[in-house]
Amino acid sequence: MGIKINKKEALLYHSSGRPGKIEVVPTKQTKTQRDLALAYSPGVAEPCLEIAADPKQVYTYTAKGNLVAVITNGTAVLGLGDIGPEAAKPVMEGKGILFKLFADIDVFDIEIRAKTVDEFVQVVKALEPTFGGINLEDIKAPECFEIEQRLKKELSIPVMHDDQHGTAIISGAALINALELQGKKAEEVKVVISGAGASALSCARLYLALGIKKENLILTDSKGVVHVERNDLDGYKAEFATRLPVRTLEEALVGADVFLGLSKGNIVTRAMVKTMAPNPIIFALANPDPEIPYHEAAEARPDAIIATGRSDYPNQVNNALGFPFIFRGALDVRATEINEAMKLAAVHALAELARRPVPDLVNLAYGEKNLTFGKDYIIPKLIDPRLLTTVAPAVARAAMESGVARQPITDWDVYINQLSQRLGRDDAMLRALVNRARQDPQRVVFAEADNFKVLKAAQSVYEEGLARPILLGPKKKIKAIIKQHHLDLEDVPIIDPSEPEMDGLRDEYGRWLFDKRKRKGLTLYEAKKLMRERNYFGAMMLVSGEADALISGLTRNYAQTIRPALQVIGTQEGVRRVAGMYILFTKRGPLFFADCTVNFNPTVEELVEITMLTARAVQHFNIQPRVAMLSYSNFGSSRGGEAQIVAEAVAVLKERYPGLVVDGEMQANFAFDTELLRENYPFCELVDGGANTLIFPNLSAGNIAYKLMQSLGYAEAIGPVLLGLRKSVHILQLGSSVREIINMVTIAVVDAQAKKK
Repeated sequence: MGIKINKKEALLYHSSGRPGKIEVVPTKQTKTQRDLALAYSPGVAEPCLEIAADPKQVYTYTAKGNLVAVITNGTAVLGLGDIGPEAAKPVMEGKGILFKLFADIDVFDIEIRAKTVDEFVQVVKALEPTFGGINLEDIKAPECFEIEQRLKKELSIPVMHDDQHGTAIISGAALINALELQGKKAEEVKVVISGAGASALSCARLYLALGIKKENLILTDSKGVVHVERNDLDGYKAEFATRLPVRTLEEALVGADVFLGLSKGNIVTRAMVKTMAPNPIIFALANPDPEIPYHEAAEARPDAIIATGRSDYPNQVNNALGFPFIFRGALDVRATEINEAMKLAAVHALAELARRPVPDLVNLAYGEKNLTFGKDYIIPKLIDPRLLTTVAPAVARAAMESGVARQPITDWDVYINQLSQRLGRDDAMLRALVNRARQDPQRVVFAEADNFKVLKAAQSVYEEGLARPILLGPKKKIKAIIKQHHLDLEDVPIIDPSEPEMDGLRDEYGRWLFDKRKRKGLTLYEAKKLMRERNYFGAMMLVSGEADALISGLTRNYAQTIRPALQVIGTQEGVRRVAGMYILFTKRGPLFFADCTVNFNPTVEELVEITMLTARAVQHFNIQPRVAMLSYSNFGSSRGGEAQIVAEAVAVLKERYPGLVVDGEMQANFAFDTELLRENYPFCELVDGGANTLIFPNLSAGNIAYKLMQSLGYAEAIGPVLLGLRKSVHILQLGSSVREIINMVTIAVVDAQAKKK
């Protein structure tokens, strides 16, 4: 299911708060007058003089070495055509976000009013002193070819037109692996390319570099096959004109081994792909609609390997797999250009990465136990954290070997380690969870659906394919809010537990609850009455199998929300206490805090159970828990009170669960500072990697810690994630934002998927 975006939401996203999607953030201290004097006058004169004496020092004293310009004239924007430079700016800002998100490259987007080649080249050449690299974007053909060629020749910094080369590089990697899996040789296969624009021509050139024979390659455009008898070909198309006696795409596909589509949707039929050679390779990359729908190609040719440009089918050919990492490698060796050797290095690095075992994070994202190289996995997933440390070094090495690197790398281990730590706030796990939720969206009950934020979140998760919402609350009020805010929830069910039409179901649910709790003081009348309350009714929907997860707590206190879940659903087998865990996304990666919401002053046994519930939850996210049991004391430095309870819990955990990495009691700073640990407590199990899971001695400590982290901007938090219940019930913080609700729904869906298994 593709992500559905409505116009109002898209416009609000770009206009709300600070308009646009990017800002400039200082990287040095600017708090004092001395800081400002160093940043500007008079301190700034010193680096200026150093650069004046040696221009290469601009890389030492400024951000040039990590700064890329994303430049367009708006003549070929996405699928929108020539809409002008101003209208192209949102796309360029978005490209900048991808550079930063995947490769920690800073970007200035530059939109220029220059339609001729000379104008464009003149402007960009004048910008060379500012940037470490130039990414050309959304420039129409054939001007884009000459612009790139001239800039590469006239500038001494790397230049790449991603629209040309991005798809070529990614599809080239996919082609290498597809040919291997299908048992075909590049020099023997017949290739048909539908489309003759910038991307298609670049693909054709790169495929020749990969071993495809020119005489075996057929290019088609809107007028049919590009052949030598046509008199309407420019020099770029004429380069690939064929002499074969075929004139239409349908004729060209007969006996073809490879089809590459870079044209428009639904121009290839089942009958056409049935005429292809045995074990064909079909790359239908038109977006949003492929040249032939994935399922039609798969049904017509079960022996085919199929790729598209879409994320909701296997083998997505996505330019973001290439350009961030290619520029990263080029910048890190101060390359003077991005040459063919560097592009081919990226191709082979991507192809090789797809053959390696997949990290747990990627398996989690796609709901796989062990995603492996094969017909449905020929190209790495964009969420793969190894892309940066695989593709960038390959490109950097190729730049060095081809003689265009001005600052060669001497220690590759150090460089790769630097790359792995570059990305700052680590939200890769959240992206993995979102992907995982989309694989199998669950039915989620929203118990407070008479609230705008809840309805807004419900619309978002529905449109993104994360969940199938069920709205609980007064129908008239909910429909009025939907109408007032122009929300699109027409197909989402609304249930009001208090309506007369629900009498029968309330009676059935009430009798079930009475049978469960009749010896705990609950009468039948009270049980039926409780079913008018949405949290009780929603919990019963989970028990009866009418829903898979429940979200509540936005407008009620924690106790009011958790009590129905405990009474109706109860804990998992062998669990005596539930616990609340927060996931915090920080610069050092995800951290897990527990217990922050349920147990006030846990005993030794309760701390042990809280720790194991948390450790199992962390393992469920395919992360190995490294647990620090926190206190005001370090390994017996203080005796008695909470420190003693924590120390005893650690001893029990080590005895019962010898495979668990856990230690304490310890102060919070020691949990992260491995040098401090090694110097003072070298025996600690966390000395080689620090902690990623923190267990607090009481609720106050945990609650205060996560709220401080969140409030000071050190982390984005998801939670509380409720641990230990039989069904997926999760409780929002009072006043949660729409984003926080969506994140919690994502957790709830993944939790429900796991509980079903």
